[in-house]
Amino acid sequence: MTPAVFSHGDLRLYLLSLLAESPQHGYGIIQALTDRTGGTYTPSAGTIYPRLAKLEEEGLVSKTVDGRTTIYAITDAGRAELAAREGDLAGIQDGLADSVRLIANEVRQSVQEAMKSLRADLATAAQDERRTATSPPATATQAPRDDARISSRENLHRADAAVNAFRGQVRATLRTHVAKGGALPVAVVDDLERALNAAADAVTRAVSSTR
Repeated sequence: MTPAVFSHGDLRLYLLSLLAESPQHGYGIIQALTDRTGGTYTPSAGTIYPRLAKLEEEGLVSKTVDGRTTIYAITDAGRAELAAREGDLAGIQDGLADSVRLIANEVRQSVQEAMKSLRADLATAAQDERRTATSPPATATQAPRDDARISSRENLHRADAAVNAFRGQVRATLRTHVAKGGALPVAVVDDLERALNAAADAVTRAVSSTR
């Protein structure tokens, strides 16, 4: 299970720390949280705005409306609470760094496991092709079913199934992660692209070796 980025109540204090740096509108706060977590956490508006409203009710945050934009700012009472909980904020920041590392590692591991499975399927397919290429010609007494089983067309269907299964597994992993409020770090996407390129090269070499 993907670890939570913020424990209960921690996001409230972290929002105060962001507003202590400068007033922000809601989208700016969401973007700041995304940037601070290296893209592994992008909160929804439904997560941020109710907490801002609660902070405003407590007198810790004020808001001003400029046209269609609402700007939130920390109040003196908010700064006082932030100062009183300075130690708690330091712990939140340390925990946030740990959570971001765990999420990035989890996504990277999922991609690596999917690639490992694909490489195993490709190796099996290559072995089948080599056995087919070195096997003696079929005799008239061999069953047509055996010929069909080792045909290139059937192997092509197997390869298609392996690629589709891999694609489905990776898409499910990534979409589930994003649906839980996470985002994809650039490093993970780079790893995925490199792994896919390596897999494509392996397929090319395996196919070329059977000619």
